[in-house]
Amino acid sequence: MKKVITLFAAFAAAAGVLSAQDVQKVAAKVAETLTAAKDVPETEPKTTYWTNSILNQINFGQTSLWNWAAGGYNNYTLAAAIDANANYKKDKSIWTNRLQLDYGFLYSADKPILQKTKDRIYFESKWGYETPVRRLSYSAFFDFKTQFNDNWKYGTPKNTEGHEPSIEDWLKARTLMSDLLSPAYINFGLGVLWTPKPWFSLNFSPLAADIVIVQNELLRNTYGMELREEGLSKDDGKNFKPVRFGIGAQLKADAKWVINDNFSYTTQLVLFSNYLHKPLNLRVNWDNKVFWKLAKYFALTLSTNLIYDENVKVKEIADGSKVPAVQFKEFLEFGFTYTIASKK
Repeated sequence: MKKVITLFAAFAAAAGVLSAQDVQKVAAKVAETLTAAKDVPETEPKTTYWTNSILNQINFGQTSLWNWAAGGYNNYTLAAAIDANANYKKDKSIWTNRLQLDYGFLYSADKPILQKTKDRIYFESKWGYETPVRRLSYSAFFDFKTQFNDNWKYGTPKNTEGHEPSIEDWLKARTLMSDLLSPAYINFGLGVLWTPKPWFSLNFSPLAADIVIVQNELLRNTYGMELREEGLSKDDGKNFKPVRFGIGAQLKADAKWVINDNFSYTTQLVLFSNYLHKPLNLRVNWDNKVFWKLAKYFALTLSTNLIYDENVKVKEIADGSKVPAVQFKEFLEFGFTYTIASKK
């Protein structure tokens, strides 16, 4: 630009003293310089192969009763959730990553303690490379699932001779149900990925590793861990192995319907068969979530989680022992929501 200005100044200064032929030469030089300046290529935007998003939610609930004939207790709930996605796509390669974090509490007037309602850490990573067959890719996956800290089942404290049970009484009556890395599930494997529609994918891994970790000795029998040696007592958690390995096949189906910018439904079904132990007895995990954005920063969320694992003993029968059963959890929540996403 300075060069162009200088040429203009020189042209103006010389116009009064140069001949018409000289003026034409100077004008031609200026025109040439301006044309060259226009031909300078603009800097192209940097190509990015990543798309990222983070959904943040804080949900609050409250129930207050006053002279309510039907009974009940005042209670408050508070829960937070993060759903983060980082996806990569270039040429024939795709790599998807998702991290889900959930944590929530309940306080009810009938128990002077905080009770946990939600606690989950779930990370998924999946890689695919397109095959010559349309919509079919080679795939590899890795999953990790556990929780942040301990979770308890609260029983009724023993009779305290007419006195209200204290916090210490409630703590003594509780039973530990789960803890950090107790259990933890790690799965990885190789297979094929089928994506017939943009909103649906099916990943089948005929060769998948399944690792179950139960770090807390008190919970190893509950989650079906193996004895270190045959004949040892099952009353002592130290007699159980902290890790269980399995080799099998996994089928994972994912679907997401986005009705509009404010309403969506996602579902995931995971089936695992252990080749080494009762392969027909499948482990089932089925998650569902309905997300309805009611205003700019507020949304209604309905989520369900269903689990069946024959190694997890959750239902108590008449003789006092526990057996496997279907586990189901449902949440209906309203609260603040905010999404951070990369630009398209």
